[in-house]
Amino acid sequence: MLKCILIFATLMIPPVITLSPAANAQSDTSKDEPEMSDSALLKPWTGPYGGVPPWNLVRPEEFVEAFDAAIVLAAKDIEAIANQDAEPTFDNTILALEKSSQELDRLESIFYVHASNLNLGPIPDIERVVAPKLSAHADSIFQNQKLFQRIETIYNSDAMKSFDTAQKRLVDDLYKTFVRRGANLNATEKAKMSQINSRLARLFTDFSQNVLEDEKGFVTWIENKDDLQGLPESVISAMARAATERGKEGQWAITNTRSSMDPFLTYADNRGLREKVWRNYYSRGDNGDEHDNNAIITEILSLRLQRAKLLGYPTHAHWRLEDTMAKKPEPTMDLMLKVWPKAVARVHEEVADMQRIADAEGVKITIEPWDYRYHAEKVRKDKYDLDFNEVKPYMQLEKLREAMMWASGELFGFQYRQVNDVPVFHPDVRVWEVTRQDGSLVGLWYFDPYAREGKRSGAWMTAYRVQQNMDEPITPIVSNNSNFIKGGENEVVLISWDDAVTLFHEFGHALHGLNSDVKYKSQAGTSVARDYVEFPSQLMEHWLDTPEVLSKYAVHYKTGEPMPQKLIDKIKKAATFNEGFATVEYLASALVDMKLHTSTAPNIDPDKFERETLAEIGMPPQIPMRHRTPHFAHIFSSDSYSAGYYSYLWADALTADAADVFVDAGSFYDKEVAKRLHDSVMSVGNTIDPADGFREFRGRDVDTKALLRKRGFPVD
Repeated sequence: MLKCILIFATLMIPPVITLSPAANAQSDTSKDEPEMSDSALLKPWTGPYGGVPPWNLVRPEEFVEAFDAAIVLAAKDIEAIANQDAEPTFDNTILALEKSSQELDRLESIFYVHASNLNLGPIPDIERVVAPKLSAHADSIFQNQKLFQRIETIYNSDAMKSFDTAQKRLVDDLYKTFVRRGANLNATEKAKMSQINSRLARLFTDFSQNVLEDEKGFVTWIENKDDLQGLPESVISAMARAATERGKEGQWAITNTRSSMDPFLTYADNRGLREKVWRNYYSRGDNGDEHDNNAIITEILSLRLQRAKLLGYPTHAHWRLEDTMAKKPEPTMDLMLKVWPKAVARVHEEVADMQRIADAEGVKITIEPWDYRYHAEKVRKDKYDLDFNEVKPYMQLEKLREAMMWASGELFGFQYRQVNDVPVFHPDVRVWEVTRQDGSLVGLWYFDPYAREGKRSGAWMTAYRVQQNMDEPITPIVSNNSNFIKGGENEVVLISWDDAVTLFHEFGHALHGLNSDVKYKSQAGTSVARDYVEFPSQLMEHWLDTPEVLSKYAVHYKTGEPMPQKLIDKIKKAATFNEGFATVEYLASALVDMKLHTSTAPNIDPDKFERETLAEIGMPPQIPMRHRTPHFAHIFSSDSYSAGYYSYLWADALTADAADVFVDAGSFYDKEVAKRLHDSVMSVGNTIDPADGFREFRGRDVDTKALLRKRGFPVD
C-alpha cells in the first residue's frame, strides 16, 4: 500500500513516501466484483525478471475504468485489514498494509509514465479525471478510524520494544503520516480535508497541463540563415530537425524547453532573438491566456494554508517539513541565507566581467538576462581560455552512458547487458539487465533519453517497481528520462558538459533504487526524506570528471582520441566559474518557495509576491529565477517539493562533505569507502534515520563549510 512514484527534475527530482493514492469518493466501492478485473492493466506483471510492465498491452481508453476497478480492489484490501477481529499486530496490520493495493500500485506505475513521457491524445483529460479519484481514496485510507486505531495501538504497545530498527521506523512513520494526514480530525474536519485534497489534485493537474501547453505552443521560428550566426553546427542541426518535425522543412525551430532554449541563449549572436526565446521560456504559465497559472497558484496556496491550519500547523511549510531532516522552516532559511549573499556578491563580479568585455568589443549594451549565458561564455574564454564548444565533441551520449555503467561497476560491482525481450512504451526506450558479479539479478534499468512532443521537460528518475523482500525477493525496475535532442540517422548525439553532469546525477537516483536492500517496500531505495534524497544523486556527479572516466569515455566522436589533458585541466580550473549565476537562479526559486509557504497572507498574487520577494532579498536584475512561479512544477504540480525546493542545497551540503571522504582516500574508486557508501547510504533506504546514515559514512555530522568551498565562495 505504501508506494513511491519518483519523478526528478533537472537540478537534481525527488521522492516522497506516500500511501498509494487509490480511491474515488464517487466510485461504488460496494461492488462485489469490479469490472475489468481481467485487464492487463491490473494483472500481475508477467515475463522475465520477475515480471515487467506490459507496455505493449496498454490502451489509454481503458485507464479510467481500470482505475475505478483498482480502487474497488484497494478499498477491499483496506477494509479487510481495518475490520478484522484479531488484535492488532505488526503482521496483520502493518505488514498487511505493505502488501495491499497491488493492482493499484501497478496501474499507477504505468499511468504516470504515460502522464510524464507520453502526455498526448486523451492522457491530459484522463489525468484530470483520475487525480481527484486517487486523492479521495487516499483520504479514505488516512481517515479510516478503525485502521488508524489499529496502527495507534501497535505504536503505543510494548511490542514496539521487540521490533527491529526497520520495523520500529516503519510503524513510527506510518503512525505519524496518518496523523499528518488528518487521522485525528473529527468527522466535519475530515470532510473538509477531503474536499481540499480533491480540489488540490485537480489544480495540480491543471497546472502541469498548462505548462505543457505553453511548452508546445510557443516556438521561435528562424527563416533567415544569418540569424544562426554563433550557433554550433550540432545546435543548428537539432533546430532544423525540430522544424522539419513540425512541418516547416528549410526553417529552424527553437522549442520552448530548457534543452532548446539554453544552447540558443548561450551561443546565438542575434540579441533580439535571444530576448524573444528568453521571454517565451520564462513566461510559461504567465501569458494571461487560457493556460495562465496565476489564479491556480493563488487557489493552491490558499487551500494549502487552510489544510495546514486544519491540521494544527501554522503554515504549509511547517506541515510539509515535519518529516524531513530540517524538521522546520527556520534551519532551511538559515542555510539558504548563509549562502545567498556570497552568491549574489559573485554575480556582481560576473556581471562586471561581462560588461567589461562587452564594452571592450564596442557593444553598447547593459547586460540583461538574455545576455548572461552568451557573455558568460566570452568571459570563460577570456579568463580560462575555455570554450565548451571544444569540449562537446568529446561528450558522446552513448559513451557517457557506458561511463556511468562502468563507474557503478567499480563502486558497487554492477554489470549491464542490454536486453530486447521486454516491452517498452516508446521506440526510443532501451532496457538493460543489471546483475552482480556472481550473475544474480539486481534489477532492470530503462533509458528514455530523447525529447519529443508530449514529454515533460527536464530530467528525472522513475521507479516502476521498488525492491522488497517480504515473502520473496522482488527486484527493482527503474528508469532515467531526459530530453536530449535526438540525432539524425547514424549521427552521434553530443551533449554539453552541464547535461553530462545532469545525466550522472539522475543515474545516481537510479543507483539508489538499484542498490536497495531492505525488507519493506515503503522503505526501499529513494523512499527517504525529501532533503536527503538528492544526496546520493548529487554525489554521483563527482564521477564524471574523474581521470578514469575522462580518459576512457570522453573521446572525440570522430577521431576516438581521448580529451586532451590540457582541456581537462582547463575544465577543472574553471570548475567554479559562473557559480554565482547557478546558485542565485536556484536559490531565488528556493527562497520564493519557502516564503510562499510560510506566508499566512490570503489570496496571494503570485506575480506580485514574486516581484516583491526578489526585491526584498536583493535579486540581481540580470538573472531570473530558475523556475518562475507560474511554471514552478516542482511545487505546484503536486505537494512533493512544495516548501522543499531548498532540499537540493541541503543535500549538496551533505554531498560536498561526503565527497571529501573519497578525496582523502586518494580515489573516487576506493573500495573501502565505496563499501561504506553502499552499506550506510545506498542500500538502507528509509530503514534508519538519514542523519545516522550520513554519520556512519562520514564519521561525524556534516560540515557545511565544504559546501561553500565546493562552490568557490568564501568560507568566513
